[in-house]
Amino acid sequence: MSNKVVVIYSGGMDSFTVLNKAVRDGKQVYALTFDYGQKHVKEIEYAANVCRELDIPHKVIDITAINQLLAGSSLTDAIDIPEGHYEEESMKSTVVPNRNMILLSLAVGYAVSVEASQVYYGAHSGDHAIYPDCRPEFVEKMNDVCQIANYEPVEIYSPYLKVSKIDILTDGLKMGLDYGKSWTCYNGREKACGKCGACQERLEAFAENNAKDPLEYEA
Repeated sequence: MSNKVVVIYSGGMDSFTVLNKAVRDGKQVYALTFDYGQKHVKEIEYAANVCRELDIPHKVIDITAINQLLAGSSLTDAIDIPEGHYEEESMKSTVVPNRNMILLSLAVGYAVSVEASQVYYGAHSGDHAIYPDCRPEFVEKMNDVCQIANYEPVEIYSPYLKVSKIDILTDGLKMGLDYGKSWTCYNGREKACGKCGACQERLEAFAENNAKDPLEYEA
């Protein structure tokens, strides 16, 4: 198996942990970040900074043209981003139709081109309630397809698929990671809002780990 891996790296705390996990696994990492037309690019800037610091090859790919086809998400359209926890029905507005299937397909294509054997992907159990394309059955089926979609099989590897964001943070803190180098908030203002689902889940993870989030919050 090739030691090369592609990491889908948004710049958020989950993918930040996954990226560092791949590095500590001794992998030769190629980071891949997508600009899919999200309302801000703050996460992308955080991702670029980390990759420069770690001297990891990093591609930022503009796929904003797909939003001509994918409508109805508060992350990309003129719809207010909801406040509240991911368990709440209102958070379904943050779903971007078929996003992860598209991103994984592109990442697998990149993996084949650089002769990487795996794509690291940061799905976790906290996403299961709202995002169908983060659930184990989706990831498992995508992995099956990616074994036969090219001459070279590529594994979709989701190290935290069946655990929570709390557990991801626990692992990252054990690695000594500085989460001030990640951005989670759906709003791209100077400080994190503390109210959107992404912020609430992040803050919950820090509280459950008896740790302080190094990011500054509006509330």
